[in-house]
Amino acid sequence: MNEQRTRAWAGIDAGKAHHWAAVVDDTGTTLWSRKIVNDEAAILDALADILGLAGQVSWAIDIAGTASALLLALLAAHGQQAVYVPGRTVNRMTGAYRGEAKTDARDAYVIAETSRVRKDFAMIDVPAQLAADLGLLTAHRSDLVADRVRLINRLRDVLTGVSPALERAFDYSAHKGALVLLTGYQTPAAIRRIGQTRLTAWLVNRKVRGGEAVAVTALSAARSQHTTLPGEHVAATIVAELARQILALDDRLTAIETQIRDTFRAHPQAEIIESMPGIGPILGAELVAAAGDLAAYADAGRLASAAGLVPVPRDSGRRTGNLHRPKRYSRRLRRVFYLSAQSSIIRDGPNRDFYLKKRGQGLKHVQAVIALARRRVDVLWALLRDNRVFTPAQPVTQSA
Repeated sequence: MNEQRTRAWAGIDAGKAHHWAAVVDDTGTTLWSRKIVNDEAAILDALADILGLAGQVSWAIDIAGTASALLLALLAAHGQQAVYVPGRTVNRMTGAYRGEAKTDARDAYVIAETSRVRKDFAMIDVPAQLAADLGLLTAHRSDLVADRVRLINRLRDVLTGVSPALERAFDYSAHKGALVLLTGYQTPAAIRRIGQTRLTAWLVNRKVRGGEAVAVTALSAARSQHTTLPGEHVAATIVAELARQILALDDRLTAIETQIRDTFRAHPQAEIIESMPGIGPILGAELVAAAGDLAAYADAGRLASAAGLVPVPRDSGRRTGNLHRPKRYSRRLRRVFYLSAQSSIIRDGPNRDFYLKKRGQGLKHVQAVIALARRRVDVLWALLRDNRVFTPAQPVTQSA
């Protein structure tokens, strides 16, 4: 039996069906390299083998998502923590090692070696149950929203081949009544035949708000076209089906957003997060899902850095003072702070005042919003630290 070593580094090239793990010692010598099926029993067997190789094992992985969720949970259950080595870093480091072939075994070795020589990689925290639930719910909502956009674009494209005037008459992405109309009447001739009175009654019976206005607009568009276009009948059938799919998708989105809101408000600091202008339950849920344990950030700067809102220098030769967005940050977290900052400037208040101040200093819109987002990170972190809700004015402290 080989003598157990003091320390080893395990690199894992993660995948959906299987992972490949490679373990190296302090000289870079491979101690263990094997494919691991993404199954609890197989992972536990490999975990026992690897932990038996050294007194301390440092773990590194290239994917921190659903593919590696079971592996990371089992590591955490055994008191092990992994660092995240981005795929871009792995690709760059691969060129420093002998050979040109790209295999899972080689990638795992590079991940292990990179984690051995570099000490600046971020730890991966296995999310708490609430954060994990919100992560799954918000990701599912994003998929449904993307499906809806695709269906809306398809509907508008097909409807243009039936009646360009009717396609222009409504904003189908925001007008439910227009979608209800298309489930029953899609062609100018059909709309003219039913007439305004009967069409209004038909829409009202289907609980369309402002049914008369929808009928008037649709009839106006129908009267502007008396030419029957080629393929109109088939296109009308497709339009009706797409409209029904979008309405059904809207119901699913309403249900998932209700579930997200209820789940998010179970968070102990949900009221504080929602008190920030521009952050509702959906963005609040995405914040928790992207940031994880908000108490884990030592200060506001760490949270801002994780969101990519702290510029880093990129100097070259005699050129100094060049600040750029960092390459390693959570794009999801950055999106939350950017969208909430952009929403907060719609209404008068300190956020809009700060934005206008930055615009007055010569910053473009995006630059001013990013500056506001960075400032809002400081405010949110302070609120969470002090466990108090946001108020537009500074809290008044009473003197003794």
